[in-house]
Amino acid sequence: MHVHSLGYRTDLIFPRFDGQILDRPDYLVILTPSNPTFYWGNFLLFSEPPGEGDFIKWKELFAREVASRLPVRHFAFGWDTVRGEMGVVEPFLAAGFNLSQSVVLTAGQVHLPPKFSREVEVRPLSQDWEWEQTLQNQVACREPEHALEGYTVFKRAQMERYRRMSRAGLGWWFGAFLENQLVADLGIFTDGTIGRFQSVGTHPDYRSRGICGALVYQTSRYAFEKMKVDTLVMVADEHYFAAKIYESIGFQPREHQVGLDWWEKGN
Repeated sequence: MHVHSLGYRTDLIFPRFDGQILDRPDYLVILTPSNPTFYWGNFLLFSEPPGEGDFIKWKELFAREVASRLPVRHFAFGWDTVRGEMGVVEPFLAAGFNLSQSVVLTAGQVHLPPKFSREVEVRPLSQDWEWEQTLQNQVACREPEHALEGYTVFKRAQMERYRRMSRAGLGWWFGAFLENQLVADLGIFTDGTIGRFQSVGTHPDYRSRGICGALVYQTSRYAFEKMKVDTLVMVADEHYFAAKIYESIGFQPREHQVGLDWWEKGN
C-alpha cells in the first residue's frame, strides 16, 4: 500500500529501523516488538477512513495482525488521508476510543519566533546522564490520563530506540539546558532529505518562557545546516497550543491527520 499522508509516511521511518511493516492490499500492519506498550508503534494504517461495519472488522483485524504477535493491551487505527476525513467513527467513540486529530506542519526555512529564550543552551545529547534527564522530562510531560508506571515503561523503551537510531546516524536528540538541568527536549530523524521531529516536550515548570521556541528554532537550523535536510515535518495535536509556537517559527499547516486509539485505563 502506498502511503500518501506525509505525517504517516514519516511515522514509518521508525518501524523501518527496528520494527516491522507488513503490507496488505488495503492496509499496513506496523509492529514494534521492542515496545509493545507503544500504541502508535503497533497499529493498523488503512487506505480509507472507517465505513459502516468497520468497527467490528477493524478490531478483528487488529487481533489477528497485532495482538496475536505481541502482548498488546490496546487498539490503534489510522487512515491515509490528508484532509482530516473522519469516516464512520461513531461506533468507536461510543466504545470509548479516543479520536486523535493532528495537524501536519512543514518548513523549508525558519525564523526567530517572537518569544525566544536566550537563557537555555541547546545541544545534541551525548552523555548517559543527559539521556536519563530526557527520559524524566518526557515522563513529566505526559498527559494526565497516562499512569506513571506504565508510561515510564513505554517511554524508556522508546528513548532507547531513539538512542540506537542516533548511534546509527539517522538523527539526533536535543536538549535545552539551564546549566546542567535539561528543561526541554526533542528529536529529529531523517529519511533522505526529510527530517521528522519527535516528542517535543518542555517541563511543566518551565513553560511560557520561550524555551520551546528556542529549542525548535535552533534544532531546525541544525537540521538544515548540518543534517542537510530540505524539509522539516512536525505533527502536533490540532487543538493544542504548541502548533501555534511552531507556526511562529515558520512551519505551515499542510495536512490534517486522524486516528483512533483505545487502551486499558490505568496503564
